[in-house]
Amino acid sequence: MKTYLVGGAVRDALMGLPVQDRDWVVVGATPKQLLDAGYIAVGKDFPVFLHPRTHEEYALARTERKTGVGYKGFAVHAAPHVTLEEDLARRDLTINSIAAPALSTASNADFALNAPLQADSLIDPYGGQADIAARIFRHVTPAFREDPVRILRVARFAARFIDFMVAPETLALMADMVESGEVDHLVAERVWQELARGLMEKKPSRMFAVLRACGALARLLPELDRLWGVPQSPEHHPEVDTGLHVMLVLDHAASVGANLAVRFACLTHDLGKGTTPADVLPRHIGHEERSVKLLRGVCERLRVPTDCAELAQVVAKEHGNIHRSLDLNAAATVRLLERCDAFRKPERFGQALLACECDAKGRLGLSDRPYPQAPRLAQALLLARAVATDLVAASAVSTGATGPKIGEAVHKARVAAVQHGLG
Repeated sequence: MKTYLVGGAVRDALMGLPVQDRDWVVVGATPKQLLDAGYIAVGKDFPVFLHPRTHEEYALARTERKTGVGYKGFAVHAAPHVTLEEDLARRDLTINSIAAPALSTASNADFALNAPLQADSLIDPYGGQADIAARIFRHVTPAFREDPVRILRVARFAARFIDFMVAPETLALMADMVESGEVDHLVAERVWQELARGLMEKKPSRMFAVLRACGALARLLPELDRLWGVPQSPEHHPEVDTGLHVMLVLDHAASVGANLAVRFACLTHDLGKGTTPADVLPRHIGHEERSVKLLRGVCERLRVPTDCAELAQVVAKEHGNIHRSLDLNAAATVRLLERCDAFRKPERFGQALLACECDAKGRLGLSDRPYPQAPRLAQALLLARAVATDLVAASAVSTGATGPKIGEAVHKARVAAVQHGLG
């Protein structure tokens, strides 16, 4: 029985990056041997075990074969005679198909997390080290096509390792997979999982560039894909192209460390521009409402988490009004806060302001311009929330007011507070 460190841990160590998680593959062993050694079985479909002390994952060397049509799962074969090279062959990219031998099964817990790896001790049958040096994403074998999730993984890796390029033959294989309908069978949860991880990478626009290049974006997110080639007024958008604008917005959100909900809102805020009638371009009157409608369909189809979906809808509907808020009087400002549900959810409103700021700065040559709308609206919310609404309501009730009249009294008090505080 031999144990090897595999996958991302080896890749990241070779690239001089911090190793976050370690995965191990065990060759020449049976499930019973690992169970007898104290390992805990956790894999329902795959022979995966947890180390009794470190709780790191140890998988028996295995081969996989796709079953059925589309993304239906895999037939897994794990046996003592499966070789390390056979196990590495089933992996997605050559850079993830490098193994480093451990001294022994018992000493794996002491395997230095960031220890320098010796090239002459690595098992690299598919040229992963050469591809790391050349900064290339290359599939290991044609078996890559058996799992369409790998298209999303390659795109996600492109957003993380921004100086890597997809090998032409790998991109061609991905395009062929799309053309044959493989991505049409992807489970919604897997699509969202990979998209969400890619959105949180260093340069998320590269994920969408790869998905567009192989045709997958048109299948997975046609509402987003159709934005490329749609013009906007150069007066407000020097980059002109709507798809390019959305990518600039998204990358700006990444540059300021925005959370997932904000980044998703940035990605989807302008979906309605893809349905603007050609005869009114480059204007996009009413695109906000169209964006909300399209966004709801996206969120339902991909089963987007509620926090991401709700913030995105607020931003899609109100980003134009937030941009124009410097010209709003106190009453209109309070109405905007009310529509955004800012009084009940002030933290979410702050996220909406950040997304709008990214929208304003995600324009060619305008990334450094100030965005005074955000601090002004944040201050307006503070002023309005400082109103003692319980006292206002009690006063209104004492004069005989009921129902909507009480709400009107609270609204007027908030307007007065904003008017007094902002002038």
